[in-house]
Amino acid sequence: MPSDNVDEREVEGALRPRTLAEFIGQMRVREQLALVLEASRQRGAPADHVLLSGPPGLGKTTLAMIIASEMNAPLRITSGPAIQHAGDLAALLSSLTEGEVLFLDEIHRMARPAAEMLYMAMEDFRVDVIVGKGPGATAIPLTLPRFTLVGATTRAGLLPAPLRDRFGFTAHLDFYAAEELSIVLRRSADLLGVAADNDGLDEIASRSRGTPRIANRLLRRVRDYAQVHGGRRVDLPNAKSALAVYEVDEMGLDRLDKAVLEAICLRFAGGPVGLSTLALAVGEESETVETVAEPFLVRAGLLARTSRGRVATAAGWEHLGLNAPASPPSLALFDSPSN
Repeated sequence: MPSDNVDEREVEGALRPRTLAEFIGQMRVREQLALVLEASRQRGAPADHVLLSGPPGLGKTTLAMIIASEMNAPLRITSGPAIQHAGDLAALLSSLTEGEVLFLDEIHRMARPAAEMLYMAMEDFRVDVIVGKGPGATAIPLTLPRFTLVGATTRAGLLPAPLRDRFGFTAHLDFYAAEELSIVLRRSADLLGVAADNDGLDEIASRSRGTPRIANRLLRRVRDYAQVHGGRRVDLPNAKSALAVYEVDEMGLDRLDKAVLEAICLRFAGGPVGLSTLALAVGEESETVETVAEPFLVRAGLLARTSRGRVATAAGWEHLGLNAPASPPSLALFDSPSN
């Protein structure tokens, strides 16, 4: 059981399920993946390449670890941004052992030359290493051990079609229901040795945006609050008080979410407003607004992305306790939605 002073990353690792049987939620993906892995074990061969897509925090890394564990194979972890040259990929692939699982996170961010080399590696288990330059360059074929590539991406649409088609199994992870997150939190509370009431865990689950990573993070923060303020129990009053301190409201909106929604409603009269202008208004990078805040606000029905920019919905105005304008603002007031 992790102690209170264990590094946060080690705590997260301790909470990860080790087998598909322990993995909560994503029933269809679990069922399909179990079939793929069992068939591979019966054949005595490495599993087909697996592509996992979906928003952050839903369990893609955990599933990669589970695949390696279920196949009794070593696991190598890297990421797309770390592979910027074909030579980087060739060196990595040539160091793999037979049956090893290679987890490539954010695979859509891998450099294009490396992605093109990966086509042949996945299909034929070989790569051609180019030695020299110009007319005198020579291609040396390098045979690779059979391995299983597990790719993870938050933006599957950015993957080149030839790469995507070489995966034997693809799965999209969906957001969790609050009931599933309550089960995740009960398991996490038991592992952390945290005394918790079901009401307290349900409150955390309902504000966790359908994401287990967020749920576990909020559980640790509520645990801290309960510890400092006495009682040491994650109950409903402590959960509500702690989440108020950490600025997580009843729908799960945090500081950035509310800043984005308030900027659209109060500073831009509900929109439409371009991404770059919106990011400047809240003091964040455009990518942060687009990948962190926007998906949840859109899914919650508080924000809409239109061909002319971001707009607040009637539910968004209502969530802030404001009245929506009687007529939409002039589109000419705001910058291009392509930004």
